[in-house]
Amino acid sequence: MKVRIAITGIGMITPLGNNTQTTWAAIKNSTSGIGPLTKFDASAFPCRIAGEIKGFDPLHFMTAKEAHKTDPFIQYALAAALMAMDDAQLKIVPHSAFRIGVLVGSGRGGVATTEKNMADYLAKGPRAVSPFYTPMSLVNMAAGYISMKLKTKGPCLDVSTACATGTHAVGEAMKIIQRGDADVMIAGGAEAALTPLILAGFCRAKAVSLRNNEPAKASRPFDRDRDGFVLAEGAGVLILEELRHAEKRGAKIYAELAGYNLTSDAYHYTQPDPTGDGPAQAMKLALADAGVRPEEVDYINAHGTSTAPNDRIETIAIKKAFGAHARKLAVSSSKSMLGHMLGAGGAVEAALTVLALSEGVIPPTINLENPDPECDLDYVPNKARKQEIRVALSNSFGFGGLNASLVLKKRLP
Repeated sequence: MKVRIAITGIGMITPLGNNTQTTWAAIKNSTSGIGPLTKFDASAFPCRIAGEIKGFDPLHFMTAKEAHKTDPFIQYALAAALMAMDDAQLKIVPHSAFRIGVLVGSGRGGVATTEKNMADYLAKGPRAVSPFYTPMSLVNMAAGYISMKLKTKGPCLDVSTACATGTHAVGEAMKIIQRGDADVMIAGGAEAALTPLILAGFCRAKAVSLRNNEPAKASRPFDRDRDGFVLAEGAGVLILEELRHAEKRGAKIYAELAGYNLTSDAYHYTQPDPTGDGPAQAMKLALADAGVRPEEVDYINAHGTSTAPNDRIETIAIKKAFGAHARKLAVSSSKSMLGHMLGAGGAVEAALTVLALSEGVIPPTINLENPDPECDLDYVPNKARKQEIRVALSNSFGFGGLNASLVLKKRLP
């Protein structure tokens, strides 16, 4: 019999709020978290907007000494993990520590730390580099730091698969529990890549929106007038538990994580395969893993980046995966409000999908004012929709042609 997975805790830090409740309320209210970039002087950049974390104080989650030794992506990850653990009311004791693991990934890791130390090195030489530079910048240190702080001793690793990182992390954590290597996994993604180098790279690639005078309208997935994604930061963490383990301790269960799969386009290092075959197959395989028929699905939280090829090709993929039922699905992009959180995006979007299932509210796609004729599905334009959801998917597609899909089911009494 297949091992069933419960989701019992959620934590997030996003451009819409520094906790789950504030973020979810803003999502339901169709609020944009995009604004002028303030973390550095962006006056020389063609893109000067971002989805920034606002008012975050790491000292709420660690000491000043610890904060000095950790990159912001680690701080965001730890904060989200602590909130998720508190939400799940999960206690770690010595006899359970080896049955609790962490899988929290990042697309870019401690890039802010790397840029600062490189600047110090160029200005003053090798002795100016921090002795903490290496652990602060390592991509795996979000997972490692969470494990150290929470005293978990089970499986601990990260994935780094660009924009698919958060979804891969949640899916692979599910598989770790299903193969019997853990009872609980702390799973998600974190990113703090609002830095000059990263923004410059995306600007040079012509991937980001230049709608600087209207930041709240810049991220507009599936809209005819979209001109690129908006770079954002944050973290999302879910607590996954073997269902019987959760029931035995009387845990609140938001939803079930029922299926997951992943594919590769094998096509191009940034552009998705125009056929949509890779993401379509990921969705089909995830549904098969969950034992769910396509016509049972009510909602898809799309990758929906607000870039011209991605939105169009995801639409093609959904049609291939669902056939005639694609016209009956609600599809929306949380990135219209959050921006693109890179390695954190998939985890936050999975968490929002869980909340949508739990509350019967579908997040909207804001700024959908002039639908692209090639994007012709029901994208829940501009306002959240009250609707019972039985089964939902959450999609993520990353540079390198990496596709991942999660299947989530409403928890029935």
